[in-house]
Amino acid sequence: MDYSLHPLGDQAILIEFPQEVNAFVHADVQKVKRLLEQQVADWLVEIVPAFASVAVHYDIRKLIQHPLPYDYVAKQIASILEQNEKTEKPKSRMIDIPVFYGGELGPDLEEVAKQNDVTPKQVIDLHMAANYTVYMLGFAPGFPFIGGLNDKISTPRKSKPRLKIPPGSVGIAGKQTGVYPIATPGGWQIIGQTPEPLFRPDNEAEPTLLQAGDTVRFYAISEEEFRERKERNT
Repeated sequence: MDYSLHPLGDQAILIEFPQEVNAFVHADVQKVKRLLEQQVADWLVEIVPAFASVAVHYDIRKLIQHPLPYDYVAKQIASILEQNEKTEKPKSRMIDIPVFYGGELGPDLEEVAKQNDVTPKQVIDLHMAANYTVYMLGFAPGFPFIGGLNDKISTPRKSKPRLKIPPGSVGIAGKQTGVYPIATPGGWQIIGQTPEPLFRPDNEAEPTLLQAGDTVRFYAISEEEFRERKERNT
């Protein structure tokens, strides 16, 4: 496993992998996350995976007996990562997300089609055809950065972001797709909307529908079905 350790403020360490967004680096990120989650250490506060890194936050008050807390934690992490061959990769969760594509809920569908010289129907078909990987959550609570978008519908972010994008909006930005969990400004190309809530703060066990490492599939629903599901979920 190719990684390096760096200080991240005075109470965190960054485990950094090769700065690439691909399945191999993602697998290492998820493996390290699993290894750290198995640890019982009173100094360990939070583990935050990203595209090509894992931030490990620690409680410096629990390390008062160590004159160099960072060095101590770095040695502990290095020792833990030596076990990487002993940990098995868990089966990825498959999450199916319904989407109503186009119309008022997908105002950029035509633009995505135009930029890629395809029809709106082809955009929809290609968007639904892939099995995607959730690389990380960030930007907003539960916002998934999802890789695996077909190059034929890859589209840059909008030059002028919208001030407010409705929750559930499904968008494209470059080679990624994603879903806005809450109303927020954003520049992704919005091609549809899901009635499924991605951020569920009342669910303490699973406050977000998606987690890094999940496999995602999108499927189309009618506007009537969208409205019915939306009403049930509110």
